[in-house]
Amino acid sequence: NNNNNNNNNNDNEEDNNNDNEDTRAQNNVPEEKANFGLSGALQEDETTGNTYNGIVLKFSEPPEARTPNTRWRLYVFKKKSGDDDDNKKDNGGLLQTLHISKQSAYLFGRERKVADIPVDHPSLSKQHCVLQYRSLPDKNDREQRLRCKPYLMDLGSTNGTFINGVRIEDARYYELRKGDVITLGASTREYVLLTENTTSSDL
Repeated sequence: NNNNNNNNNNDNEEDNNNDNEDTRAQNNVPEEKANFGLSGALQEDETTGNTYNGIVLKFSEPPEARTPNTRWRLYVFKKKSGDDDDNKKDNGGLLQTLHISKQSAYLFGRERKVADIPVDHPSLSKQHCVLQYRSLPDKNDREQRLRCKPYLMDLGSTNGTFINGVRIEDARYYELRKGDVITLGASTREYVLLTENTTSSDL
């Protein structure tokens, strides 16, 4: 009887082990999400190579990532207090012009070791959001030719990323268009997306 009990116990242990292995196998199956790693898998596994300057990045560039041919720029303004919209973006408020067409992605954040566009406002996250260029078929083109366009994705920031005043969901790509205004958290800086042949009247 003791032998039978021992055999039963061994069988139970094997079943439990198998169950645990099945559970682990299920947990190890990568989920395909638009966030490309925001589930935490990349943060836990530094062997993926998704590190820069010793810091694990909160995103991984998608297969369709491309460096753009269009010479995009971000014109950075400081929001003025009050409701005087006419003076809100006059040239006197222009802080800097960022040339953002030399690589396929630009990371905004307070962590200067990894940020392409460093931000210092305390309401912003170390890795706040990413501007990603993606080459995808143009839905408006009959031949579905590829077009490289800018997209913005919030990286799970605490205080949010906004396009034209509307907060975007994290871990999702949002297509950007010429003239869009990006704001981050409670920062008063506005990033206006335009191209190199923008005239002062467009500002």
